[in-house]
Amino acid sequence: MDFELKTLDLAGAASEKCDALIVLLTESFKPSRDAVSVLLSQALKAGDLELKASQCLSVYRPDALACTRLVLAAMGDGSVRDLRKAVSTAVAAIKGGKVKKLALCFATAPSEQALHCAVLAVAEASYVYTTTKSKPEPRTIERVVIGLADANACKPLFQRAVAAVAGIEYAKEWANRPANHATPTQIAGAAKALAKFAGVQCEVLGPKQVAGLAMGSFMAVAQGSNEPLRFIVLRYAGAAKAQPPTVLIGKGITFDSGGISLKPAPEMDEMKFDMSGAASVLGVFRALAELKPKINVVGLIPACENLPDGRSVKPGDVVTSMSGQTIEILNTDAEGRLVLCDALTYAERFKPRAVIDIATLTGACMIALGGVRSGMFASNDELADALLAAGEASSDLCWRMPLDEDYAEGLKTNFADVANVSGRAGGAITAAKFLQRFAGKFPWAHLDIAGTAWKSGIAKGATGRPVALLLHYLLNSVK
Repeated sequence: MDFELKTLDLAGAASEKCDALIVLLTESFKPSRDAVSVLLSQALKAGDLELKASQCLSVYRPDALACTRLVLAAMGDGSVRDLRKAVSTAVAAIKGGKVKKLALCFATAPSEQALHCAVLAVAEASYVYTTTKSKPEPRTIERVVIGLADANACKPLFQRAVAAVAGIEYAKEWANRPANHATPTQIAGAAKALAKFAGVQCEVLGPKQVAGLAMGSFMAVAQGSNEPLRFIVLRYAGAAKAQPPTVLIGKGITFDSGGISLKPAPEMDEMKFDMSGAASVLGVFRALAELKPKINVVGLIPACENLPDGRSVKPGDVVTSMSGQTIEILNTDAEGRLVLCDALTYAERFKPRAVIDIATLTGACMIALGGVRSGMFASNDELADALLAAGEASSDLCWRMPLDEDYAEGLKTNFADVANVSGRAGGAITAAKFLQRFAGKFPWAHLDIAGTAWKSGIAKGATGRPVALLLHYLLNSVK
């Protein structure tokens, strides 16, 4: 999908040739004398439209307008939540038609956040997954013109939003693929493809190299699968080498059966989404390649499958992590923390300014926060505040959770330095406490995206979160 930013007031929008024109209206809108306003005034007077959130009116070949279809979409008081609803409703209203070029205009000047969210909302509403369909229905909307009264003033913000869309959709593509089309080797291929962009480098380590690094915890998870593990290292170099990088670590379990601690059969197909953390790292790098900011970023993806087999790690087994700490694996379905802990140790070599791991780690976080906010744990208040602010600004929300040391008591064991699980209570927190043991040498944050990385039911599919949050954080981290 191609986006274009254009200076268009409502009078200009009336002359814009397009298959569909969406005009976003708030309750405070005051009609003028242009053709759109005249039509709107008539609709309001007739009671065919109210300026309440999610109300819309579609008109086919309206008089005095150059568009084929016009959709007047109300977004209430203009909040981001209402804006998203308005865009979603409006795009749904034109989906049945042959709309290749879409123009979307604001009747009143939007806030920076509203513009950003409008671009993302159009992409979200028109997204179509096609990769594994024999007769795919491709995305019909090919070009989107965003109309503003003063386009030049908003160009940098617009470019950031378009880059975010590219990253989110790259993340969605790989998270949505079934596990046999997104193996660790194929995920490594997706990372290598990013190296075609200026400033991006990719290195992929295989089983022998990972063994040489003594990543015993990561290797334990992978040993039950015929698919060879891959440890992926992405680098984006936009600043001087002396500038410490931010390291992003994405959990890359391309399918999680639970291992010997087998998951229940219902919804197990959704465990293809267990590499959504890895997908978000790929997405961030795709966006960085577009924007070329003057920062340094490293992406680490430990990728493997977690399957039951005669070679699989068993409950009660003790393994040695790259850090030298021994781990008693009491539950093989708590595998995400086992691959992440070795990646956290590997991250030390980059002398990072901060490390953020992203993982669909615990069902407990989904119980705590649902699908609205990602769980955020941090060892550093400044990092936590920056991530929380980035989530609010990008509408990719997170919520800080506690890391009291008392929560680590349940991870004690008689047979190793640490157990990989505690009891059911506070499961998202105890998982974070496990990871914190391996993150003591740098400012660290953990994003548990188990509730936000994908949707179930009729809307089943990846969300691309938290690409927008991470991108906003990175672009604002170094001034």
